Amino acid sequence: MLHLIFQSPIDTAILERIDSGDDVMFLENSTLHILQKGCLCDILTQMLKYNRLCVLGDDILVRGILADELVQGIEVIDYAELVRLTVKNPVIQSWS
Repeated sequence: MLHLIFQSPIDTAILERIDSGDDVMFLENSTLHILQKGCLCDILTQMLKYNRLCVLGDDILVRGILADELVQGIEVIDYAELVRLTVKNPVIQSWS
């Protein structure tokens, strides 16, 4: 399953509903909450053991976030890779 997270701030209850093996895409203002110095750093670091966590490069760029400010292991991807994720995952859950 692919989870598209738009919610800002990100509710930890949403993160708890993500199963092992699911892909997670942080979009728009949710990108402000996936920083190394953020309160979700520990949770996201744990999730990276079992999930692929991604963010669009354009979303962090327009918010002035550098890739090295993100929780280590979160992948910065482009729109083409987002399309590949949507094709790979027949079920998509949007959280806004």
